[in-house]
Amino acid sequence: MSATARVRALTRSGVRRRRTWSDRYITLFGLVLLAVLASPLLGRALEAVPADTDPARAGAGLALTALLAAGALALARAAGPLGVSPADAAWLLLTPLPRRAVLTPALLVLAAVCAVLGAAAGLALTSALGAPGALLPRLSGLVLLGLAWAVAAASATVLGQASQAWDTAVVATIAVLVAAAAAAAVLGAGPGQRALTALATAPGQAWAAVAAVSVAGAAALAVRAWAAAGRIPARAVLEASRRTGLAAGAVTGLDPGPLAWIAEDAHWRGRTLRSRPWPARLRGAAAVAWPDWKRLGRRPGLLALAAATAVLPALAALAGLGGAGVPLVLAAGAAAVASAGTAGARRDAGDAALARLLGAAPRALLAARAVLPAVLGGAWLTLALTALEAVGATGALWPLGPLCAPALAAGALRMARRRPVEHTAPVMDTPLGPVPLGPLRWALTGADLALLGCLPALAAFAAGPGAALYAAQALCGAAVLAAYCAAPRRG
Repeated sequence: MSATARVRALTRSGVRRRRTWSDRYITLFGLVLLAVLASPLLGRALEAVPADTDPARAGAGLALTALLAAGALALARAAGPLGVSPADAAWLLLTPLPRRAVLTPALLVLAAVCAVLGAAAGLALTSALGAPGALLPRLSGLVLLGLAWAVAAASATVLGQASQAWDTAVVATIAVLVAAAAAAAVLGAGPGQRALTALATAPGQAWAAVAAVSVAGAAALAVRAWAAAGRIPARAVLEASRRTGLAAGAVTGLDPGPLAWIAEDAHWRGRTLRSRPWPARLRGAAAVAWPDWKRLGRRPGLLALAAATAVLPALAALAGLGGAGVPLVLAAGAAAVASAGTAGARRDAGDAALARLLGAAPRALLAARAVLPAVLGGAWLTLALTALEAVGATGALWPLGPLCAPALAAGALRMARRRPVEHTAPVMDTPLGPVPLGPLRWALTGADLALLGCLPALAAFAAGPGAALYAAQALCGAAVLAAYCAAPRRG
């Protein structure tokens, strides 16, 4: 037994009992139950794999897969990716014990996450490219390819945690994935359909060669990451552990509200900002709301990312996400972009005394803070609907973007000002099991107001464009925002 294992056994001997056969049975039963619940979803996903290759679907599917890979890589880089528990951070990390041995549990968790994400990526690639021949060989090869790429990406992020040069390479890889997604979407739209068809119908030997090269490269990166795990600075591990611990506490405590503050603080911590004169023409509530505009203006990358995500609904439509899938992507994207301009409202909800000291009337301040989320949400929705019209998924619905802006602003402000999760709320029995009403009510707060204000837009999305529905949406959205600002209570 190594020194690290002996220390772990000593520290856990007084607080953990030995695992019994009952504990192992419960663990095994939970894994079997998870497999039983996941098998119908996997079966439906395999049934949806097309037998022939559709170039437009292939281009959109490849673009979505590349974007999801870029997002996962960026999330892993932001998370660390290697962190330790609070106890290990306090007692083991700064001791003379080997750093790699202390980080072994985190490496095992990262490997398990890679296995899940790699298998999901392989299934997504199979669904995008289709299975012109036998499904099982194509699925096996692409799943192996996804696993290799997932391991390589995780190894690169571990190396980036230990070396600034590798961190720069990870950032460059994210940029390359985004560029590849754009190229796949453009090729699938027309000029490269023949190339995508040739890629999807390539012989199995070619895919086997690509998978073999990918596995070899992933193995080489994994070996380097294993060697670099012992050289990761303690400060980097402590920062990753702090962020991961806060996020895990918010999620396991069913109170994800603090995640917004975690991300905001992580961005601005350690940055030096230049002082600029305040606009002399701003007075009252407009002056109080002006820092929201300045804060967002200092993050042009976030604005560019928000504008780029406007193509996601169109890619989802091309990839075959039918039914309510495209409206859900539209709603989630518009709400997320509108919420990017509500940092001031979140601050007011957390400390109402500061807003009172600034001397702005509550109704006027809420109306002033609604302008930025309305502009953001309306502009994003307009771009997304224009992209959907360009690919032929919908009619000319782009006027709904500015018409839905007031309702989106009201929903975003309500989400920013909602109270923490009420864990004392009762539990409701449903056919799917007990559902706690506290987290459910927290999740629906804000979404309900935006949905109420966008009902005519949903009708127009289902029935097609019409002047009457446009007029109804304009009145409904304005009425919802006016009613919300007229009663500036929190939540």
